[in-house]
Amino acid sequence: MTIRLEQLIPLPLLEQEIRDSDVWKKDELLFEPGKNYLVTAPSGKGKTTLLSIIYGLRPDYQGEVYLDDRKITSLGWKAWSGIRKHSLSFIFQGLELFDNLTAMENIVLKNTVTGYQRSDRIEEMASRLGILPFLQRKAGILSFGQQQRVAIIRALCQPFSFLLADECFSHMDQENREKAFALIQEECQTQGAGLILTSLNHMESLKTDVTLTL
Repeated sequence: MTIRLEQLIPLPLLEQEIRDSDVWKKDELLFEPGKNYLVTAPSGKGKTTLLSIIYGLRPDYQGEVYLDDRKITSLGWKAWSGIRKHSLSFIFQGLELFDNLTAMENIVLKNTVTGYQRSDRIEEMASRLGILPFLQRKAGILSFGQQQRVAIIRALCQPFSFLLADECFSHMDQENREKAFALIQEECQTQGAGLILTSLNHMESLKTDVTLTL
């Protein structure tokens, strides 16, 4: 799958200065599988909006978005259901975890639907990210950085052509950020998938193929 944007701009940004943006209102911007993209901008410039539009959650924009050659405005709910199960995975900035479920229950809830990861692989990922001892704790009592790592593992429990990651390292120190990024890269490489990662800053320690500024 490829993701193509044509003359895209969210309606709330129409009155803002966008001349220096690498994304908004460009004639064409193509995201290709197998590449890592870092999208940086200060708050309020549309990082979350960009990913939400690609994921089909926001219709308030001008321009067009294509998944391969399919215009996303032409897709019905059944098509979106299949895309979100098999082609696009999303690490939400707000994480969208169930606070009253354990960390493991949050992960298994997704994996039961997709049947994608083995239980030992889930435990291996949790161990690498340093949260294996916390999997049986309620998600709501974990620190936000720990919750981010739970959300990352959950997002990796499905097949995808692109992983959309919205500021998913914001509450991690550099060591945990690098471990989480390495795990994401490994899974993307295994699936031949692309990564679109948003961040407030450039995060020079994380090696991406393309950096875009909103």
